[in-house]
Amino acid sequence: MIPKIAIIIFVLCLGLVSSSSRAAGSDGHETGEGRPVPVALVDLERYTGLWYEIAKIPNRFQRKCSRGTTATYALRDDGMIEVVNRCTVEDGGTIDAKGVARVVDSDSRARLEVSFVRFFGLQLFWGDYWIIGLEKDYQYAVVGHPDRRYGWVLARRKALTPDQWAEVHAILKDNGYDPDDFEMTPQSDAARPESPGR
Repeated sequence: MIPKIAIIIFVLCLGLVSSSSRAAGSDGHETGEGRPVPVALVDLERYTGLWYEIAKIPNRFQRKCSRGTTATYALRDDGMIEVVNRCTVEDGGTIDAKGVARVVDSDSRARLEVSFVRFFGLQLFWGDYWIIGLEKDYQYAVVGHPDRRYGWVLARRKALTPDQWAEVHAILKDNGYDPDDFEMTPQSDAARPESPGR
């Protein structure tokens, strides 16, 4: 059985994603200087549902996850967003945890904070989660962090096409990330895939 603290730590990292009206990266983003630039506008209703983690910057929070990482989002009546993160570990068990996200920038809805720790009715330890890229039909999203310590690529399907990968790489580079820092996430029992274009 996976310790509850491992579940909490995992969820702190996996985070929430949103979208923009187009694939970001060629619409005025800074290139390597300053902070990553969130997308211009997010439709949270379109964003809700299931996302597959395609790639991430390796981090200690997800070190137990071996494959099948997903994030599911649902709007709540209070304006918050319910977040359910799940992954499979080496022995076939799962880490499954719930959290909430809140919008920080009400104009774009592209800057959010997420928390997976609730104590005496209070949500604690809110973490930045910036949506820095999203395909125009909400088929993939790129999630970043103000200081680029974390990053994720999420998609509606378990794999991206070569053209989508090219767009994602451009978004990452435009926002000061090195695409080679991202590790592919297996979505099955198959061996860890490689990112096209490496």
